[in-house]
Amino acid sequence: MKYGLVAGNGRFPILALEAARKLGHEVVVVAIQEEAWPEVEQAAARRHRISLGELSRLIEILKAEGISEVVLAGQVRHARIFSAIRPDWRLIKLLAGLKQKNTAALIGGVVKVLADEGIRVVDSTVFLKPLVAQEGVLTKRKPTREERSDIDYGRRVAAALSGFDIGQSVAICESACVAVEAMEGTDAMLRRAASLVNGRRLTLVKAGRQREHLLFDVPVVGADTIPVMVETGTTALAVDAGRTLLLDREEMLQAADQAGIAIVGCGTG
Repeated sequence: MKYGLVAGNGRFPILALEAARKLGHEVVVVAIQEEAWPEVEQAAARRHRISLGELSRLIEILKAEGISEVVLAGQVRHARIFSAIRPDWRLIKLLAGLKQKNTAALIGGVVKVLADEGIRVVDSTVFLKPLVAQEGVLTKRKPTREERSDIDYGRRVAAALSGFDIGQSVAICESACVAVEAMEGTDAMLRRAASLVNGRRLTLVKAGRQREHLLFDVPVVGADTIPVMVETGTTALAVDAGRTLLLDREEMLQAADQAGIAIVGCGTG
């Protein structure tokens, strides 16, 4: 099977590429030059590079490569979309037809345009199912009663926010929402939250959009999350089971165990 892989930043595209190869698939990488790490291009047998906004060129590349199925992997920072994008004619037409000018609507519109061209966007976790968080406690330490209370409250807040085009994380302290992730990202949100709670314990709740599909905007956490949690006094992390990728899973859970951090996958039912 031959796939296209549109690569944003982070390790997600690299791991997806490696996993696809192990499964015997041929993968053509289309790297977003403002975002993709050099490593993903270096690892690709066939590669192309496009700029944000070059929707027509993306379609031309995929058709020329004979690709009918594509994976969107890696982050495109929200702030980058609104500050660095230079739309081509096809994207200008798409933008003009959107009722809402948010990231989810934009990417959803791109998915539809690709579908109209005979190119199907598939589940972004298709090659990485072993890295999807399962339900239950994932670390040696279980959340305390206080942490569990914060998780329950944080998930209610995150669920209420899931329909809006803002970040996927909230920081909770003593059953109060201290910070909501916006365009700055999770790490910056945690540091902002820590500056507000005077050394009190934080709980991080990361929740995905309540969509039936996992085509894009899948929550991702990795080993680099743990040092920031330690720095900010964040002692527990809750993610959506079945809908969140744990990159470098074993390294992440080992680091969490060493730091005494509790990580739990929560059912979305």
